[in-house]
Amino acid sequence: MKKIILVFDGTNFSEGAFNFASRMNEISPILVTGVFLPQINYSALWSYSSAAIGSGVVIPTVEEEDAATIEQHIERFKSLCQLNNIEYRVHKDFTDFALPGLKLETRFADLLILASESFYEHVGVSEPNAFLKDAIHNSECPVLIVPEQYNFPEKNILAYDGSESSVYAIKQFAYLFPEFTANKTVLLYAEADDDVDFPERQNIEELCSRHYSELILFKLGVDPKKYFAVWSRERDGGILVSGSFGRSSVSMLLKKSFVSDVIRDHKLPVFIANR
Repeated sequence: MKKIILVFDGTNFSEGAFNFASRMNEISPILVTGVFLPQINYSALWSYSSAAIGSGVVIPTVEEEDAATIEQHIERFKSLCQLNNIEYRVHKDFTDFALPGLKLETRFADLLILASESFYEHVGVSEPNAFLKDAIHNSECPVLIVPEQYNFPEKNILAYDGSESSVYAIKQFAYLFPEFTANKTVLLYAEADDDVDFPERQNIEELCSRHYSELILFKLGVDPKKYFAVWSRERDGGILVSGSFGRSSVSMLLKKSFVSDVIRDHKLPVFIANR
């Protein structure tokens, strides 16, 4: 049984994120921890440590009317879990629980599910916004980013560039979602230069073919930062698997990454595994 963290921020309840967890439970029972973060001021929240919180640092919290809405969402979460026979827990604390607490939660979980469209949408107009980028960057377990409207995955798109992080993500995805390994799977290498072949082709093919029964290798002869999102829009019913963006400068790398374009399109779920 997997332990899944499903995060709801402020007054937003993501139907898409919950539905993905529910479908996972239908395939194999899971434990879902619903984390209800307060509607807070985003600035520097990752820098709040538990010691600082304990020493009297005040984190801006929700207004009274927002707190009532969050309570309604908690009751909805409980009702949906009971209706769908999902074992669940609830974690909320409107006074001092914010991103440091979420980071600690991920240390003891198999997967974190976030909504790509509504997750702290008030903190900025860019997509993915700064909060979502930092949540991905700081998570200590793999992250699944889910749009509100999507088809449950019937095919896997494994983004591969020869890096340690891309191979790590491919392995983590197979370990966490063995039920998806029988899906049609594309090991995708994007490179505009016709003379450049898959990095470590034999090694990666040997590894992936052990886990993914319907595997094909496909080289996309374009610049992924420019055209990958366009290509992925035609892959309805897919899930994109990607390695980490790099812990040292995640925000800058995300801005330049083709993965951010896929997240912005809100068409495909995206699985990201930090090393």
